[in-house]
Amino acid sequence: MTPLFLICYIIYTTFTTAILSLFLGFRLLRRSLFHSSTTGGNVGNVIALYEGTLRHERHNPVHNSFWFTTRFALINLDRAPYAPPTYLSADEARRATKTNGPVYLLTTLPSLGYRSTPVSYYYCYDIEDSKKIFKKCIVEGTNTPWGESITFVFNPSSDSVPKCQYISAFSDMLGNWRLGVSEPGEDLSAYISIEHPKFGNNYFIATLKAKKVEISSTTPDDLEAFFWLQPHMGSIISYWIAMKLWWKNAHFHEHPRKENANYREDCIKQNEKKIQLCPAFGGKNAANDVVSREEPVDRCFVWKDAPWPWSCLIGSRSSSKIEKVVA
Repeated sequence: MTPLFLICYIIYTTFTTAILSLFLGFRLLRRSLFHSSTTGGNVGNVIALYEGTLRHERHNPVHNSFWFTTRFALINLDRAPYAPPTYLSADEARRATKTNGPVYLLTTLPSLGYRSTPVSYYYCYDIEDSKKIFKKCIVEGTNTPWGESITFVFNPSSDSVPKCQYISAFSDMLGNWRLGVSEPGEDLSAYISIEHPKFGNNYFIATLKAKKVEISSTTPDDLEAFFWLQPHMGSIISYWIAMKLWWKNAHFHEHPRKENANYREDCIKQNEKKIQLCPAFGGKNAANDVVSREEPVDRCFVWKDAPWPWSCLIGSRSSSKIEKVVA
């Protein structure tokens, strides 16, 4: 990212956000003056809203921690009119997790056309004897500056997965992710830590704790107001923390593709007993990505291009296709 591009991007983001914020405020004011009562229809059966705290703490090789208030939407993908753009549909999630029940997506909705969601979760249920059982979870992680996204299945109570995604310039590719989530209800929680061969377990840990909140109306403008600047703030905080780590002389790690264009294939080969690429996440685009073995691994795993943050405003990039990786 060149300095000129960065400056132009900041100017574009600031100008667009300011203009769209004024339009949103005008629509809300006009509605309050001329339409005193609004209803969200049956949206309560489709989407639930959560507000909570996201905490990050890094113990090695330098210590750094921060927290901020964040908001999420839990979407019932079976009742939503359509799957949100670039996300999995309920059927795709069920195929990947081999479940047969409802699927819920936890994510941060775009604000003013801007989208930045480092982590989204799919809660996948089984129906057994007329009971709904929380069986599997899918996580989708995005490293926005590098335009990459990784999606895989894990066991919600606790699971360990090879770290095969470049997430931060101040973290190497060694070790495993340790993940866990609670079943969403009146509150929810999630955590991701890194088990590092040199720095030990939990040298980095991120935790989320949130509670369900109610708003009087759930029209599109109300949801825009609820998530107003939420993705923007997440991006600003991420870059600010990166500056702090740089100031503290944390070691800077280049993206692995700079030295090894086949780092993804190598990751699959090194962890072939733990992960496998599968077509469930990519439909026809990933049909040839299955790793053949006598004993299939029960973990779907795939990389793809992440959408540009402003793609919700100007349309999806043409390059957002599943990137094939043949092991």
